[in-house]
Amino acid sequence: MKTIRPILLALLIVGAFYFITTHRHLPFDLPVASGDHAHVGNVEITEAASPQDFDPEEQVNISVYKKVLPSVVNITSTAVAFDFFYGAVPQEGQGSGFVIDKEGHILTNYHVVANARQVEVTFSNRKKYKAQVIGMDQSHDLAVIKINATSVVPAVLGDSKGLVVGQKVFAIGNPFGLSGTMTRGIISSMRSIRGPDGTPIDEAIQTDAAINPGNSGGPLLNSRGEVIGINTMIATGGANQSAGVGFAIPINAAKAVLNDLVTVGRVKRPTLGIRGLPISPELAEELGLPADYGVLIMQVVRDGPAEAAGLRGGNERAYLGNTPIMLGGDLIVAIDGQEINDLRDLSGMMNNHRAGDTISVTIYRGKQRKEVKVRLGDAKETA
Repeated sequence: MKTIRPILLALLIVGAFYFITTHRHLPFDLPVASGDHAHVGNVEITEAASPQDFDPEEQVNISVYKKVLPSVVNITSTAVAFDFFYGAVPQEGQGSGFVIDKEGHILTNYHVVANARQVEVTFSNRKKYKAQVIGMDQSHDLAVIKINATSVVPAVLGDSKGLVVGQKVFAIGNPFGLSGTMTRGIISSMRSIRGPDGTPIDEAIQTDAAINPGNSGGPLLNSRGEVIGINTMIATGGANQSAGVGFAIPINAAKAVLNDLVTVGRVKRPTLGIRGLPISPELAEELGLPADYGVLIMQVVRDGPAEAAGLRGGNERAYLGNTPIMLGGDLIVAIDGQEINDLRDLSGMMNNHRAGDTISVTIYRGKQRKEVKVRLGDAKETA
């Protein structure tokens, strides 16, 4: 009898524990919100009464993403590097791009596909295609590639003229290989910057939308889902990731050269057809020039645009240090009313035009200020 009592007591305790845990609510079962009640195993939870509605801001985000995602591609480029021990070694790079027409042309950055032996694109539906590089322009950091595909969805190209600081923007791309990633921010500034090779990019779009390695070549979008820029570079302060300062090439700059890239594979780079010498205040004073800035024409290219327009090169040989120069030519101080301080300004002005455009060149010939109309030539033809 003494042996049976402990056993009965143990059975009573086990039975009581089973009853409590299966028929009583524990403290964490208390409801925390109104809605339908449901059981998950032995735990009662409270579910939302109806699906959640999205606020207007969320609806814009979702709308932009759904509209543009089918047009955005991940780009994998394979180049070959030479290793001293192993010889030719394949190297892979990743970037982004977006479809611009139903023929399968895709716009991206030059640096995404530069020196690539093989290019492959992947869409959001995971379909992959081999791509061919159709045209490249290093100065604008732009490239067009093409795939043989049907039923592609082109992105809608917007207008980058009239963009304002504070305007909401979205970036979709392939940062760190994470495909289909969208980030959001605002236009934080519009400014001229130097591209990867030092070429000026006028009116570049600065944004705080997170842009990281792999976003290059992807679209920067307005709240209507229209492409207003091509994400191209970031200011990192040393870290290889977003620091809240990214830049995009304005889409109007890309639209101006797209036809050349698709039809002839390069941009018909405009040229004045001159050899010039940048003028500093010190040099202007030494040479007795009427302006302390500008580009002095040392030589006009024979049968080139400058010669055809009547611009004059130098006729007096001199030396700048050990460098021979020609003095006495026209001094260019402005083009289309915009001041030209040096050769970079001149190059930047050329990047804003195409071969065949007519520009107004402001010069000093001696002490006389003049305006001369020049029809720009093709840099390749006058080289």
